[in-house]
Amino acid sequence: MNKQPDRRQILKGAAATCAALLLPARTEATEQALRIAGQSVEIQIAPVSQHTARLTILPLTNSLEHGRAITVGGDGSLVQTSWGAPILKLRTSSAVRTVKTGNLIVKLSSDPVAFSIETLRGAMVQHLTVDKDTGVVSFITGDSPLLGLGEGGPQFDRRGSIDRMRSGQGGFQLRTHGGRVPIPWLIGTAGWAMFIHQPFGTFDFSGTESKFQPAGPEAALPLDIFFVAANEPVTIMAEYARLTGYAEMPPLWSFGYQQSHRTLASREEIMAEAKTFRDKKLPCDTLIYLGTGFCPSGWNTENGSFSWNSPVFPDPKGILDELHKENFRTVLHVVIKTNKLTGTVHDPCEPGCADQEKACCHWDAHRKDFAMGVDGWWPDEGDPLDTTSRLVRNRMYWEGPQLERPNERPYALHRNGYAGMQRYGSFLWSGDVYSTWETLKVHIPIAINTALTGIPYWGTDIGGFVPTKEFTAELYLRWFQFGAFCPLFRSHGRNWKLRLPWGWNTGDSGPLEINNYNGAAIPDSSQLHNPQVEPICRKYLELRYRLLPYLYSAVRECATTGMPILRALWLHHPDDPKAVARQDEYLWGRDLLVAPVVEQGATSRKIYLPHGAWFDFWTGERVQGGAEISREVDLETTPLYVRAGAILPLGPAKQYVEHKVDEPLSISIYPGADASFLLYEDDGSSFDYRKGKWMGVQMTWHDARRVLKLSLASGSRILPPLRRNIEVKLGQNTRAAVFDGHPVEVSL
Repeated sequence: MNKQPDRRQILKGAAATCAALLLPARTEATEQALRIAGQSVEIQIAPVSQHTARLTILPLTNSLEHGRAITVGGDGSLVQTSWGAPILKLRTSSAVRTVKTGNLIVKLSSDPVAFSIETLRGAMVQHLTVDKDTGVVSFITGDSPLLGLGEGGPQFDRRGSIDRMRSGQGGFQLRTHGGRVPIPWLIGTAGWAMFIHQPFGTFDFSGTESKFQPAGPEAALPLDIFFVAANEPVTIMAEYARLTGYAEMPPLWSFGYQQSHRTLASREEIMAEAKTFRDKKLPCDTLIYLGTGFCPSGWNTENGSFSWNSPVFPDPKGILDELHKENFRTVLHVVIKTNKLTGTVHDPCEPGCADQEKACCHWDAHRKDFAMGVDGWWPDEGDPLDTTSRLVRNRMYWEGPQLERPNERPYALHRNGYAGMQRYGSFLWSGDVYSTWETLKVHIPIAINTALTGIPYWGTDIGGFVPTKEFTAELYLRWFQFGAFCPLFRSHGRNWKLRLPWGWNTGDSGPLEINNYNGAAIPDSSQLHNPQVEPICRKYLELRYRLLPYLYSAVRECATTGMPILRALWLHHPDDPKAVARQDEYLWGRDLLVAPVVEQGATSRKIYLPHGAWFDFWTGERVQGGAEISREVDLETTPLYVRAGAILPLGPAKQYVEHKVDEPLSISIYPGADASFLLYEDDGSSFDYRKGKWMGVQMTWHDARRVLKLSLASGSRILPPLRRNIEVKLGQNTRAAVFDGHPVEVSL
């Protein structure tokens, strides 16, 4: 009979095993060394959270026994540099090692190097293999859509494509897909995601086994992957926010309508355009002015200049003050001429600093104009900037304005960025796209994937930047309707007067700007006298402003949970395969489904409604989901559906976000299930909400009792006016109520 080991022997053996696992072997080190891409390496597995594990392969400085593992460099994308000590380190070949990290089991094999990620119950989530010669990472493509990867590129489901992750307007099919902001955050809708922090490379999804390919073996290390596994999409999005940061809240006015201008003739034209918005009662908050060089006559003297174009802006401060009196914000287009940017605005900077690579020097050039009353900036170009420099620029336009106005939320509209840009409240637009129906169609999945990659404040040039023969009043209206349900609601493009809500009925398309763009064309003159456009634009402008209480609450939810404003159906319907695969519609917040019309001459629109009951926003008709329906449309209709069990707050129609209108807040109940909604409000401009100066009205609907309960959310306070008039609607049934911070119940 074999003698059983005693407890001391067992512990001694366990200690030896751990030592062998964590420390380099001292015998036959060369033969047993783990090597990737020609280098000796150390493999580490570290816990990040219950749902995320960090998988890292680090090159060693020299020999296996005495070599130091090179640390992973930072590019600014992660919110912190350290995520806790590794629970496993391995430098030599060994049997399969198994570690538990949070809710995950990771099995590490050494020949070949591979990570198998499983649930605690042993179900396979993903399997990653690292080629020992090239450093190429292979993983299972799977049968479910793969989403994310930033703005642009092949859409919607990334499977079947090869994406070289090239940044900028030359990245991938600019005419239709716009600029490319590649971010290596890949979401497997089967319940996993991964952020490849290092290195940067190409994704190949063309086979049953996908591959991540670094630029070459010399660039393969270090390899640093944050792997997330969770059944709930909301958890996956929260984990990405944990890694790269939660979005900051921009000012409320940035979610109103923004009107862009080009090739200005005079001061009189500037003021006339502003006055027309107010005279026609067309809601608008922001007027944006392009720089000279990008058009013959912009706000400044030349491209990159901070000197005003005096024939158009003879008294810039006077004009800004006058626009402010009419409740318009002013945003200026700017260009930074550098291919590298370092540091922050807080670095020491001498007045007139000319160092083209220092962020503090570049911000110094803005300060004089900002002091005049400029409200925001539109930093253009930047395609040659590396990822670190892009984030430096994003950060500069968030922190720079706060040097001058420390308790005012900044606004900046960027063309480039990277993972983590949301930490700086950065808006992003899709670049110089063409005015075609295909462009409008493909921008719906682009919007979804951009939002899933942690970039919540996104939009496009309404109408498309480059006019073509397809640019008609119909295309403009369909694009305008889509824009009303993008976080950035902004009209911009060449032949700029057709970007005005009334521009299609004046006969004047604006200065001709079709040179230098292959395929550009002047819209047919028959299109320039269309009286339908302005009232339809007004309808969607007013709807956007009425939805601001709902939208701003979604912005707050994004800033606190990582859930985007514009949402893939997958985020709330992961168990409905047809919903997960749907790329031509999306959710606006939690409860409102948007199905933009993207076909010329359409009289109907096919829509998939996820499981459950839905209500047509326009007609109130109740429709059972779980099937595709056909909804009739005319030129003024974009199909909108509200899920049963939703509470939808609607404010009064306004001309600008701070417009005081003496009408009650309307709360519409969509019955069929219990519902809840947190209505968020703050002053819309300062950072005082961080100090507790915000109001949350917790709304709870009890469907069986037909009772709506309103109460003040924990941690919040009632804001002026201290008594709020509210109108609660359930179908044709309406009840009036007053909310003063104390709980109130409304029976319907």
